[in-house]
Amino acid sequence: MTKQLLVLGGGTAGTMIVNKLRRRLAPEQWSITVVDRDDKHTYQPGYLFLPFGTYRPGQVVRSRHAFLPDGVDLVLGEIHRIDPEERTVALTDGHRLHYDYLVIATGTSPRPDQTPGMLGAEWRRSIFDFYTLDGATALASALERFDHGRLVVHVTDMPIKCPVAPLEMTFLADAWLRERGLRDRVELVYVTPLPGAFTKPIASRHLGSMLEERKIAVEPDFLVEHIDNERRMLVSYDEREVPFDLLITVPLNMGADFIARSGLGDELNYVPVDRHTFQSKAHDTIFAVGDANDIPTSKAGSVAHFSVEVFVDNFLQLVSGRPMTGSFDGHANCFVESGGGKGLLIDFNYDTEPLPGTYPLPLVGPMELLKETRGNHLGKLAFRWLYWNVLLPGRPLPLPAHMSMVGKSRPADQTTTPAA
Repeated sequence: MTKQLLVLGGGTAGTMIVNKLRRRLAPEQWSITVVDRDDKHTYQPGYLFLPFGTYRPGQVVRSRHAFLPDGVDLVLGEIHRIDPEERTVALTDGHRLHYDYLVIATGTSPRPDQTPGMLGAEWRRSIFDFYTLDGATALASALERFDHGRLVVHVTDMPIKCPVAPLEMTFLADAWLRERGLRDRVELVYVTPLPGAFTKPIASRHLGSMLEERKIAVEPDFLVEHIDNERRMLVSYDEREVPFDLLITVPLNMGADFIARSGLGDELNYVPVDRHTFQSKAHDTIFAVGDANDIPTSKAGSVAHFSVEVFVDNFLQLVSGRPMTGSFDGHANCFVESGGGKGLLIDFNYDTEPLPGTYPLPLVGPMELLKETRGNHLGKLAFRWLYWNVLLPGRPLPLPAHMSMVGKSRPADQTTTPAA
């Protein structure tokens, strides 16, 4: 009988998985189906650029169908519940899909409803998000009207997808205001639940000094309890208050609600998995890849890419009756836009924090780590083409899935620190 691989989510991880596996699983032996709520695939790193006019909405949205290979079915519908014992997935319209193996790749989403007051009277008036297409588009209009006052960039809590994106938004807002001669009329504040600018010490010090150089105030260790719409005020659990005229917030990020209904998730609806193989800790026929799982590394597109490389080889071993030998090391690398046509690059994994050096080759790079360069900015812009034309179709990219120390240098007073 034909076996059924069911992939929930046609985003970055899900699309790469089916493109790679369709080439390597015999079609007469395996049926592959993807389930998603709509036929719109968005290039989420592009949301960052929409408020500043670098991209237009049409440049970050394409059809999911366009990136799925022949022999993969796309089912459009809302997922209601997974039944691991029956190996079925129920949709809200009553349809039920069977699977032999299930991949959950439904990502993570901003949930402004989880913070009292965030969706109040000031939502999309003086309070904006940029982790959604609608939010980033609305923010573009708000920035055009903003010419003085207190601009606050705020992170509700970790983990969030692309954890450097709030810093990038802050740097880009600073540069955008300077270009328009408005910077002296705007107080710029970065509000974070972390004790510093980033989760790892070396990168946090480096990024923190960049905020200081740009005269951007930092409000650390801030856990928002509610937003006071009348007074335009962020209020923390320890009763600190941060006023704003324009608030760019990153709401709490959570996994899909059906994961909770299925009894498969933690308190944030992320699926607990083995952090090296992505196999569910509760059910050996279920995997969670990309942002949908609880592995302790960044929820970023690079992690999806590197983890898919490991998952695909492991899955082929598993279904052929062999042990899974691949082990994901938490590898992530992220471009960090810093404004003025420059950017940084960071590269790290579970055990090694971002370090200075060159990537991917020693000395020649061509990318420099933890250093502002024009090349890193151009690399970030070029990634959009690579995403649509190389990564999503599952074509090989000559970058190792596992992090390498080649080209990196560690300060003499630093030791290896585990990933947060």
